[in-house]
Amino acid sequence: MRTHRLATAAALSVATLLVPTACSSGGPADTNAVGARQQAAAARSAAAAAAAQAKSGDADLPGMPPLVDPKDVYAADRPNQMSPVVKGFPSRVYVPNTLSNTVTVIDPATYKVIDTIPVGNEPQHVVPSWDLKTLWVNNDLGNTLTPIDPATGKAGRTVDVHDPYNLYFTPDGKYAVVMASADHQLVFRDAHTMKTVKAIPSQCDGVNHADFSPDGRYFIVSCEFSGDLLKVDTAKMEIVDKQKIPFTGSMPQDVKISPDGKVWYVADMIANGVWELNGDTFSKPTLLPTGAGAHGLYVSRDSRYLYISNRGEGSISVLDFATGKLIHKWFIPGGGSPDMGGVSADGKVLWLSGRYNSVVYAMSTADGRLLARIPVGEGPHGLCVYPQPGRYSLGHTGVFR
Repeated sequence: MRTHRLATAAALSVATLLVPTACSSGGPADTNAVGARQQAAAARSAAAAAAAQAKSGDADLPGMPPLVDPKDVYAADRPNQMSPVVKGFPSRVYVPNTLSNTVTVIDPATYKVIDTIPVGNEPQHVVPSWDLKTLWVNNDLGNTLTPIDPATGKAGRTVDVHDPYNLYFTPDGKYAVVMASADHQLVFRDAHTMKTVKAIPSQCDGVNHADFSPDGRYFIVSCEFSGDLLKVDTAKMEIVDKQKIPFTGSMPQDVKISPDGKVWYVADMIANGVWELNGDTFSKPTLLPTGAGAHGLYVSRDSRYLYISNRGEGSISVLDFATGKLIHKWFIPGGGSPDMGGVSADGKVLWLSGRYNSVVYAMSTADGRLLARIPVGEGPHGLCVYPQPGRYSLGHTGVFR
C-alpha cells in the first residue's frame, strides 16, 4: 500500500539523517558515543511511529485518504479550513424545491435570493461531488442529475440516472452510490461518468440516508418506509447485515457517526428521537428522545455538538458528544418545519430548509437565535451550504472528511 511505503521511506530517511558519520568532529570519545546512542534511539522511535502510522493506514479502504486525526473523523472540517479546490468558489446556499422543480440560490452574507435555477422533476438534494468540483441536483422523479458549477453557479447538461433520491460517494472517490428509493436498490456508479457499475437490491423499503465508518470499509443505510438499517461492505458492494429498528412504525432518516467513530446516530421521525448504536458490531439501537419528527443531523465545526432538526415541532436539539446528553433545544419563533441543511463554513450559522413552509431558516449556532427566514420555492428539501471545509465529500448535503 502506498501509505506504508511512504511511512517506511520517511522512517529510513530520519534514521539516515540521525546516524553519526565517521568524520564527526571534536569532543571526547565517550561524549560522541552517548550522542550516537541518543541519535540511534531517536531514529528507532521515529521508525516505530512511522510503522504505527502505516499500520493504521493499512486498515483503511484502499485508496481512501487517511483521516487527519484518527480520533476525529471531522478534523478536516474546522472553520474556514478550505481545500484549494474550492477557495475561489463564492459562498452560496443552494435550495432544491421539490414542488417547484427549481434550485433557489441564496447569498448567505445578505440572506437574499440571487438566482433561481430550473432543474428536473422533484429535486430532492443538492450533493457535492467527491472531488468538490461539482454540485449534483438529484431530480428524483425526473430520473436525472443536474450538475451545477459552484464556481459560476451555472447549471450544465443533465445526466440520466434513474431514481436518484439521494447520492453518496465512496471514501476512495471511485463510486457514487445512488439511493434509488422507489427502485429498491443501491446503485454503485462511476463517480465521474455516472455509468452503472453494480446495482444491488436494497432488501428494504425507502433507502435514503447513510454514513461511512472511519476506515471507509462499510457504511450504514437507513430505510425510511420499512424501518430497517442496512450495513454495506464498501469494497464488495454488498449488504452484509440488516436489522429492524425496535419501534413500531419507525421512519429512520439521517445517519451520522460521532467524531471518534464509536457511536452511530440515526434520526427517526416517528420515534421522535435519534437511535444510537455501535456500527462495528451493528448492535441493537437505543433511543434518545429529542423532539417530534427528528430528521436531519449536523456536526459543529469543533466536533463538539450534534444539531438535530425536529421537523414535527419546529425545533433544533443540541447533543454534546462528550457526555452523550442533550444540552439545548432551540425553537423557531412561530414554529416551522426544519428539515435538511448544513453548517456555514465559519461554523456560526446552521442553515435548514423549512419543508412545509416554503422558507429557509438561518440560525445562530451560538444561541439558536433565528437570524433569517428566507422565502424560497415550494417543498424545499436537501439544501447545500457550499463551499464547506473538508478535503473530499461523501455526499448527501455535505458530509466532508
